[in-house]
Amino acid sequence: MNPRLFTIVALIFAAAALRLIPHPANVAPIAALALFAGSYLEDRRLAFAVPFGALLLSDSVLGLYPGLVFVYAGFALSVCVGFALRKRNVVRIAAGTLISALVFFLITNFGAWMTLPMYPKTPEGLLAAYVAGIPFLRNALVGDVLYVGVLFGGFALAERRLRWLGRPLAHT
Repeated sequence: MNPRLFTIVALIFAAAALRLIPHPANVAPIAALALFAGSYLEDRRLAFAVPFGALLLSDSVLGLYPGLVFVYAGFALSVCVGFALRKRNVVRIAAGTLISALVFFLITNFGAWMTLPMYPKTPEGLLAAYVAGIPFLRNALVGDVLYVGVLFGGFALAERRLRWLGRPLAHT
């Protein structure tokens, strides 16, 4: 494994490990590591396999939870959004972060409505699930902005200062 690939993979697993320390609800690196993987891992299979492996590993410690399928679906779509960030700049990364958070919110709250008995399986129940999720969306956005800044910003700085990281993909 080349040093650049090793560093990217290590950062993804390190970000996933942050889920294991106490943190406010939904202030987690999930979307950031998916976006980062999609943007930086040139092989699309690795762009899915590495962050999914990291997420599975952290979930094996945290345990299973209702709606896991919906979380993983939202996570997969965040990797896809990351593909659009391969030509990186601040505006693209900010837009990708917002899009990823909103898609994740829509999918996971739909999953909450589908899997939790507290919501009636009616349009009103679905709306209630989305309204109940708004505080979690706010926290998710805080976490996404924080961790996207750390991963993308930190790695961009490292690319400029550490020659052994090799040449980055095109930046615009």
